[in-house]
Amino acid sequence: MRTLAYGAWPSPIDAALTAAHDGHPEYVGFVGDEVWWTEPRPAEGGRRTLVRRHADGREEPLLPAPWNVRSRVVEYGGHPWAALAGDTGPLVVFVNFADQRLYRWEPGGEPRPLTPVSSVGAGLRWAEPLPLPERGEVWCVLEEFTGDGPTDVRRVLAAVPLDGSAAEDRDAVRELTDGRHRFVTGPKLSPDGRRAAWLAWDHPRMPWDGTELLLAEVTPDGTLRDARAVAGGPGESIAQADWTHDGRLLHASDRTGWWNLYLDGQPLCPREEEFGGALWKPGSRWFTPLDSGLIAVVHGRGATALGVLDPETGEVVDAAGPWTEFTATLAAHGERVVAVGASPRSAYEVVELDARTGRARVVGAEHDDAVDPAYYPEPQIRTFTGPDGRDIHAHIYPPHHPGCVAPGDELPPYVVWAHGGPTGRAPLVLDLEIAYFTSRGIGVAEVNYGGSTGYGRPYRERLREQWGVVDVEDCAAVALALAEEGTADRARLAVRGGSAGGWTAAASLTTTDVYACGTIKYPILDLAGWGTGETHDFESRYLEGLIGPLAEVPARYAERSPAAHADRLTVPFLLLQGLDDVICPPVQCERFLARLEGRRVPHAYLAFEGEGHGFRKAETMVRALEAELSLYAQVFRLDPPGVPTLELSK
Repeated sequence: MRTLAYGAWPSPIDAALTAAHDGHPEYVGFVGDEVWWTEPRPAEGGRRTLVRRHADGREEPLLPAPWNVRSRVVEYGGHPWAALAGDTGPLVVFVNFADQRLYRWEPGGEPRPLTPVSSVGAGLRWAEPLPLPERGEVWCVLEEFTGDGPTDVRRVLAAVPLDGSAAEDRDAVRELTDGRHRFVTGPKLSPDGRRAAWLAWDHPRMPWDGTELLLAEVTPDGTLRDARAVAGGPGESIAQADWTHDGRLLHASDRTGWWNLYLDGQPLCPREEEFGGALWKPGSRWFTPLDSGLIAVVHGRGATALGVLDPETGEVVDAAGPWTEFTATLAAHGERVVAVGASPRSAYEVVELDARTGRARVVGAEHDDAVDPAYYPEPQIRTFTGPDGRDIHAHIYPPHHPGCVAPGDELPPYVVWAHGGPTGRAPLVLDLEIAYFTSRGIGVAEVNYGGSTGYGRPYRERLREQWGVVDVEDCAAVALALAEEGTADRARLAVRGGSAGGWTAAASLTTTDVYACGTIKYPILDLAGWGTGETHDFESRYLEGLIGPLAEVPARYAERSPAAHADRLTVPFLLLQGLDDVICPPVQCERFLARLEGRRVPHAYLAFEGEGHGFRKAETMVRALEAELSLYAQVFRLDPPGVPTLELSK
């Protein structure tokens, strides 16, 4: 065992290895008996491919580069593909990221476009395709821009001909709804095909604030008639809806303060835990009914488990296995259930559960230790006490190395990570980006601050009109508690975050003296600009809940914005931005830096061509991660071997 200062521990987990393992499987589904899913390719420009698992267990990546199976609906995307098994092979319908057209594809042939390109604004976009070959159509969500502005957009349910007749003709797309709602999710058809259910909501609400569950009759000619709300409302969030095998309507609602399940309006198993979540992406699934009448569920309080719910008894039996976290993607075929799970010792894998036996196994994207697991961090689940005695949930990752320790009188540096959203949550799973730091002797504290999902609606709503206050206070409380208990070095604390987490990091640096430096990634920095046309439609009214209506509290927008208080920033920082980001655009960073000019605060600004909101290219992730480590090395006087020095300007 070697004794080396924190930050000087040699680690086999370099930035290139971390980037190669970024991302995880998503959007699982069954095609006949086969399991399919989408998977990232960081080394191929960050595209996502479709993966097919054959009956013999062989995994086959489909649709080679440059095909990129990813939707841009609401910018965060939605379920981008569907497929049906046939006598001559599968029929696949998917969204291609580059042009956002819907394509039809049979393996062995070339994809054929089903939808046209529009020159208006950001064009036509599609999500949640539902192929209906008996009707000769695919039903889906259509997002259509009507002008050049980010909020010049409408969303409807639409039917696209499968024969390609709409590939050059927008008029050949049949609209199923009238556009009265600003946002819709894809239709779910009852087993007999006579009813359709979907979710809808309107500005200024976000889907976790209030949604409606709509139900309509499907006429023989394929139109939707007599659409009506059967659940939900302004203060009730319906996260998902689906049909049971016998035609009963199942949905997840947070009317009690927790997303619980309801069957034909009646509660199934009331519990203070979540059976749903924040609907950032249309097509997210936390439950799926089985042919037996049982229901597969992703549920939990904080962490999520995969289980099977018996609606007769309300009993939930969880799958046995090492996984401690499951994402919001599920599919079922008979009594087979497929999901995506991970643990602190394994990255996300495609997991299949046999609902009859309770046995679960990995069937795709199997975790393979790229380095000795002895270098993985050993996390702690902690609850801290914040202002007013409120609970703050966090995951603490102390420095960890199998062959190194620090001198006994030295305390480690720590970086507080603020997750995005802010209506999100940091899952307790193996993340090589965390291991990149902990294996070098730098601790990480992931804070699920007030406003995070997974702990009930009251915990979520702590952030209502308190963004930039509660999140900042909670992160600071965790950082200071770690220092006070002797876990972290008070003089060597940093904060980092991306998107809404970038906002929290920037707000923390401009309103507190807790941190010696910070990393701010693709952030929101100027509330007034972000709330008046500098972001996309989905979140364009989000600030009304997070801050308050601009017309009523304009001073609050200036008071909370880091850009308005750049003069208060006195510590070094790193600013990372994608130049194609339409959610948190580069102009916010540029405005922030302009207000810092002449103040001689050490900093670096790295802007990346071809990157949007969140980095997907391997080379970008390598540059960003090495730059971040170099910042900490310079500020904390660390000596990490083999890391390029980031030039800080003043």
